[in-house]
Amino acid sequence: MATGTLYGVGVGPGDPELITVKAYRIMKESPVIAYPRKRKGSKSYAYAIAEQYIDQRDKEMLGLVFPMTKDKAILEREWNQTVNEVYERLAQGRDVAFITEGDPMLYSTFIHMMRLMQEKHPDIQIVSIPGISSVNGVASRLGLPLADGDEHVAVIPATDDREQMRQALLNHDCVVFLKVAKVIDLMIDVLNELDLLNKASVVTKVTSGEEVVWPNVADLKGLDLEYLTLMVVRK
Repeated sequence: MATGTLYGVGVGPGDPELITVKAYRIMKESPVIAYPRKRKGSKSYAYAIAEQYIDQRDKEMLGLVFPMTKDKAILEREWNQTVNEVYERLAQGRDVAFITEGDPMLYSTFIHMMRLMQEKHPDIQIVSIPGISSVNGVASRLGLPLADGDEHVAVIPATDDREQMRQALLNHDCVVFLKVAKVIDLMIDVLNELDLLNKASVVTKVTSGEEVVWPNVADLKGLDLEYLTLMVVRK
């Protein structure tokens, strides 16, 4: 029996209408829909985006738990179990559509799934279906060109490395900082130091029904923001 194909399907940043025609077709044709969730029983953002396009009556919905921990032993155990669950369906000749918010090849859970599957089961065919990322979504939402002509744009995960964040701002015309919520106070301090506070915007769950746009970034200091929050700084 031929093995199934593993698809990484990008379902966009939040608005269900931003799902591509190809992503819709792959979800419709795949008998197994896999989706990430942080813990058992929790909702999946990717699944919420794609839900209206999935007929659960003829699908196996495979919720995969990805632990939020840095413990290498736990991560290795859980990831191996997750890959085994997916491979079990593929070995039965069934295609699996692994849905992920944004694009599967940009800071996505699917990247590690793909690499580990290739390592453990190199015979499996893996196909990535590109999706609209939150980076593209926020540019359109704000009406803010990310780059034009010879300008430089960077997409960077926000961290507590103050000097690295500072250099990113100094060296690029536009920077999109992902997952900025956990270091929002530090980022505001750096922006203030570089006199760039008025050049920054923050958006939570861009393009979704829960979207929040924060035009006055200074007001966010000390606030507890949603995980899916990004910052755009355009000089």
